Amino acid sequence: MADDHPSTARLLRVRFAVVLVFVTAVLSFVTGLAAIGLESLDFSVGVVGVVPQVIRAAVSFTAVLTGFLLLVTAYALRKRFEAGWYLALVLLPLSALQGVLLVSALSVPLVVLSLVAIPGVYVNRSAFDREEWLSTSQQAALGALVGSLAYGTAGAWFLREEFSEGAITAPVDALYFAVVTASTVGYGDVIPTTSTVARLFTLTYLVVGIASFTAALGTLLGPAIEARFASALGTMTDSSLELLDDHVIVVGFSDLTEPIVSELDREDVPFVVITRHPERATVLRDRGIDVYTGDPSSEAPLHAVGIERAQSLIAATEDDAQDALAILTARELNPEVRIVAAATDADNQRKLKRAGADTVISPSVLGGHLLALSASGGDAEQIAARVLRE
Repeated sequence: MADDHPSTARLLRVRFAVVLVFVTAVLSFVTGLAAIGLESLDFSVGVVGVVPQVIRAAVSFTAVLTGFLLLVTAYALRKRFEAGWYLALVLLPLSALQGVLLVSALSVPLVVLSLVAIPGVYVNRSAFDREEWLSTSQQAALGALVGSLAYGTAGAWFLREEFSEGAITAPVDALYFAVVTASTVGYGDVIPTTSTVARLFTLTYLVVGIASFTAALGTLLGPAIEARFASALGTMTDSSLELLDDHVIVVGFSDLTEPIVSELDREDVPFVVITRHPERATVLRDRGIDVYTGDPSSEAPLHAVGIERAQSLIAATEDDAQDALAILTARELNPEVRIVAAATDADNQRKLKRAGADTVISPSVLGGHLLALSASGGDAEQIAARVLRE
């Protein structure tokens, strides 16, 4: 029970931060929408005139965007990504500032909750330690998208005199042109005139913008779509499989391997489970555990879960024949991997050793020794160490 306390406390800290950010996101979204659609929510305290109406109008739209970004942040925090923690500390003060600038009845809870959430997220820094939020290709695609939007915005702004009269009068108009062009929406309200320079710029931006926008959609959203299909089909995504390195492979999932999986998960040891039963894979996946559905005695599933890069393999399917085949295959694919096997039948311990297992443990023998020793008042830890040496 003592070992469960740090894990439980960490889970509670993560949930606390996620709830704070999620509620703030909803409030920011609702407050922004209310400010856009309603005009009579202001306090009559003489401070409304301090904030120009044009600024309040702009803030109402950005509050909606901030709310959406906070929802993304809450998801990142739920997955314990370090980047989500940093993003929350940037967006929460911004959300509070937007609430102040809106000066509306609904903005008070937004300001208060944003300020309360900042220390709530900050003190739980240690709970968010996952770094692999975006892959290198995703970072490159996102950078290309931002760069192309910057190019389109800057070009449209500097060439604003060459576009439709009065179409671009502020930097936000140039950004509007960049977004609708790159996304291929093209409302037609901002177009280049007869100027050759403006038309050439638009042609180059069409190529750069559409290419970067399409690449970003495929790279950033592709893994999420792939994960949905993988979840439905009971397999891991290729990107998840590629991240496995120096990990533990658990062959089979049953009452015997449940404590093994729980212990590895609690100790944050990277591992993956191979099972041939889709329903068991679904149970594990719902718990957030990496699982691959396939026959563990075949080469393809072991290759897929990175047997060449694994530090060890645990064979415990409750079927000694199945375990022996999995051990033989794993040893052939990676002669250096450490293999630990659980013998359901104590008579099969030597057979599993000959198959290639480094260590073979019989849960029934170990349990019998421990029970007998405990009943006689002996030291259970000593007998456990002796059985493991054997």
